[in-house]
Amino acid sequence: MEPEKRNLYKAALGFVIVLTLFFAIKFLAELRAYGGVRSGEVNTISVSGHGEVKAVPDIASVYFTIRQEGKTVKEAQEKVVAIEKKALDFLRANNIADKDIQTTSASFNPKYEYVYDTKILMPCTEFNCPPRPGKNVITGYEAYESLTVKVRNTDDAGKIIEGLGALGVTDLNGPNFTIDNEDNLKREARKKAIDEAKEKAQILAKDLGVRLGRVVNFSESGNYPIPIYARAELMAADVGAPKAAELPKGENTITSDVTITYEIR
Repeated sequence: MEPEKRNLYKAALGFVIVLTLFFAIKFLAELRAYGGVRSGEVNTISVSGHGEVKAVPDIASVYFTIRQEGKTVKEAQEKVVAIEKKALDFLRANNIADKDIQTTSASFNPKYEYVYDTKILMPCTEFNCPPRPGKNVITGYEAYESLTVKVRNTDDAGKIIEGLGALGVTDLNGPNFTIDNEDNLKREARKKAIDEAKEKAQILAKDLGVRLGRVVNFSESGNYPIPIYARAELMAADVGAPKAAELPKGENTITSDVTITYEIR
């Protein structure tokens, strides 16, 4: 190869190497700026957002327990079953579907009484009188069953409570007004919270003179409905009333609180 051509070839090769290094360095810098390659510590900012959605409840949940005593477990359970049948018949007659009636717990417990042994006399001294010996004796049994009822026509909640109260159930609680399908409302509340956090981040980045990068962390809390309770014991107190009392449902509030961390550059 002639010297002139050889020198020209070396110069071209050097130019290509320099150009390649230039673009390689530029490419790595761009990757680092957009989070593709990370080196060292990354500067971040964190912002929070709150969102909430209000909705009228469409479900009223009622909770009650049937408690009965008997000399035997069988006797106590039979008494529970008798009241339970009346309660189920009443609920079905008022358009409560079987799928909306759920047994949450059922059990029985022995009832004890401490019986003293009258045949043994414990002598008392001037300063001490020993307790008379005795033992716990089972005197009967208590059976109970707890149920939850989902009333889909919330306007019937007062009537359902009054009717159950007249049948001899105990521990009658509710109604707890809730929303049956909350997923869409939760998503709506979350979106509001995220939008608020994004807006805060954009304003803060402008004030700081930086640019927002990718999201490096996200967390959410809340997203819980705030239920509305009524007083079932008041509803069941006057079962002879000609008309069930009205129970205002109000609105439930579903909330979401988010925290978003952005990379800044």
